[in-house]
Amino acid sequence: MDRTATPVAPSRGALRPLGLDEVQITGGFWAQRQAVNATASLGHIEHWMEREGWIGNFDAAAAGTSAGRRAGREFSDSEVYKLLEAMAWEVGRTDDEVLDARFRAIVGRVGAAQEPDGYLNTNFGRPGQRPRYSDLEWGHELYCYGHLFQAAVARARTRPDADDGLLGIALRAADHVVETFEPGGVASVCGHPEVEPALVELGRTTDRRYVEQAALFVERRGTGTLTDVGLGRAYYQDDVPVRDATVLRGHAVRANYLAAGAVDVAVETADEGLLAALTTQWENTVARRTYVTGGQGSQHEGESFGEDFVLPADRAYSETCAGVGSVMFSWRLLLAQGLPRYADLIERTLYNVVATSPSHEGTAYYYTNTLHQRVPGTVPPADAPSPRASSSLRAPWFAVSCCPPNVARMLASLAAYVATTDDDGLQLHQYAPARIRTRLADGRRVELDVETDYPREGVVRATVVSAEDRPWTLTLRVPAWAHGATLRTPDAAQPAPPGTVSVRRRFAAGDVVELHLPMHPRISHPDPRIDAVRGCVAVERGPEVLCLESVDLAGHADVSGVRLDVGPGLREVDGRVLATLRTTAPADVAWPYGSAHPEQPVTRTDVPLTAYHDWANRGPSTMRVWLPVA
Repeated sequence: MDRTATPVAPSRGALRPLGLDEVQITGGFWAQRQAVNATASLGHIEHWMEREGWIGNFDAAAAGTSAGRRAGREFSDSEVYKLLEAMAWEVGRTDDEVLDARFRAIVGRVGAAQEPDGYLNTNFGRPGQRPRYSDLEWGHELYCYGHLFQAAVARARTRPDADDGLLGIALRAADHVVETFEPGGVASVCGHPEVEPALVELGRTTDRRYVEQAALFVERRGTGTLTDVGLGRAYYQDDVPVRDATVLRGHAVRANYLAAGAVDVAVETADEGLLAALTTQWENTVARRTYVTGGQGSQHEGESFGEDFVLPADRAYSETCAGVGSVMFSWRLLLAQGLPRYADLIERTLYNVVATSPSHEGTAYYYTNTLHQRVPGTVPPADAPSPRASSSLRAPWFAVSCCPPNVARMLASLAAYVATTDDDGLQLHQYAPARIRTRLADGRRVELDVETDYPREGVVRATVVSAEDRPWTLTLRVPAWAHGATLRTPDAAQPAPPGTVSVRRRFAAGDVVELHLPMHPRISHPDPRIDAVRGCVAVERGPEVLCLESVDLAGHADVSGVRLDVGPGLREVDGRVLATLRTTAPADVAWPYGSAHPEQPVTRTDVPLTAYHDWANRGPSTMRVWLPVA
């Protein structure tokens, strides 16, 4: 059994991921968020799932009382499985025995609902419910299995000797899936991709048959096996075969999950043609269909990608789960090909989508992530689920609460995305204070401590802890925005252009390698084909996108009345980025078109900008990322 404590463990590729047993985040930005996730978010999510009856669905199914009483949407089983996955990673990260006991209790309730043939779903197949697999377009049965399998993999890789039974539950369900959907069986796919990457990872952990079933699902996708719907076959990526597609389209979460699974299949089957197609899809999606935050999905209808360059700021959907899916897709391509551009997008998405969703307290979330809030948000009820897309402030829970447990599992497993190895050395992809202890393929021991206050400061200091009598290579990613970076080694300093920079030597204990990244604020201009923000600019600092909030304007003025004065430039004072803004109060007129409107009184002030991931933590406000230029 593969025991690498990481969400993705390919059998081949340019890089080998390091697990939670090899990398620990020890401080800084992400350690604080992991702590909130552990102490507040997991309990909050579990509470709401109990309150809403989603965990109780398994009790009712086991008791034979589900008919007419099941709670939640058709996919609510999957949210329980995502919670289990988050708990499994957190137990693997911290050895929290109290959390482990809660984990085991939920697993016992899930297992009691499994049918003798391995089938497990609380919404289908029992008296008074629809038959199994009678609604593959919308039923989400295979989707739910996917999250079950990923939870089982997390448990098997963090506590391989655990006796809770989750892996056995998953294997019985996976065997049932293979027997039902193998050649000669049901020749279709699930309307919501997710089982594909999960089957591959289960296969990497146990039995290759599951990889073969995932490959079959990938090949079937796009061949019209699902019924057409009002949103079109592209909604669930059943319009074009995966290897023929050139860009991600349709529902943004579905598209990213499918792409992640297809990369897994391509890697495990050495299918270079499929991998090349997915690389093209990633490139075109990043170049034409991705927000400056890394968010994906510009349309509320269908939670989907728009056409090329259709990226409206005020109507951005940018679902949090699509951000998680994007990280999954990019990470797999990074492991397969080793190119830093994938880690660049991961960093952007982590800081500006994943970190934006939860409140500072970890008990409220954004489902969607607008880039322009035109009216002050309204505080959602604390004791009732909110509509997913209409919450203008973070809400404690949603009727469709896929995002809270998705963020939780990402944060709990985040250390696994920090570093990798290859045959000759170690690569740092994401920057956080960290303790890294691993071995290369030939047995060379690599022990590294990383110190940094990133992203507040741009110095990343890697200290070698133990000596080796053979040389190895330390590689650090230089983000695409970091023009003017430098690398300092025990011997010299050198420029570090965007991409990667490497040091190969026979390291001695105490050797220090420092990467200095320029963290001054910068102005980013949009592609002129993005009509929605033409004439505007965004302000970024390091990996963080900044925004303007009305709480920082005199009298909480509306952000629609400001223009950025680029002449004075951007400045940093006491750790905050200041921009010079010209603020007007446009007069109401009977007809808003015609000759040029007369100039209104203008005030010119220096106003602090806020990291986008922090917006709305100070109460209702209007907000914008893209600022019109004076």
